[in-house]
Amino acid sequence: MAIILITGGARSGKSLRAEVRTRAFPEQPVYIATAEALDEEMGERIAKHRARRGKDWIEREVPLDLVQALIETDGGGARLVDCLTLWLSNVLHAERNWSHEASLLADALARQRSPVIIVTNEVGFGIVPDNALARAFRDAAGILNQTIASVADEVEFVVAGLPMKLK
Repeated sequence: MAIILITGGARSGKSLRAEVRTRAFPEQPVYIATAEALDEEMGERIAKHRARRGKDWIEREVPLDLVQALIETDGGGARLVDCLTLWLSNVLHAERNWSHEASLLADALARQRSPVIIVTNEVGFGIVPDNALARAFRDAAGILNQTIASVADEVEFVVAGLPMKLK
């Protein structure tokens, strides 16, 4: 079992790095997508990701019930969760208790038998956001990333397509 957290900024190459890491494990990989195509632009992003990955992945679209998806897919190939910060956004939008959901996720990850590679965004490098909602999201994302990093076996930070091992 391996839990691998891959973080970085927007367009840093973290998703591609996560795909490579996931494919390195035996058996058919599972892609757990947390994004929803709520507009045309997001639909195009999703299509580009699918085209790059190819058809040899099992796909699961899971905007909210990430823990259940991990439980249901455990025991097979490595799972790639892309991405944790979109999942957090979905949880907040659904008015769920994100801190409780993060604890459930950390507990579930600790019990996984099959590898899980998780993509997340590092959102704390910019200026302090000018509104309460954006500050709350930034703070929640930072705490969520710390929580998952604490249970991860490995943590990588990707910059300009180059991975740096943190843990």
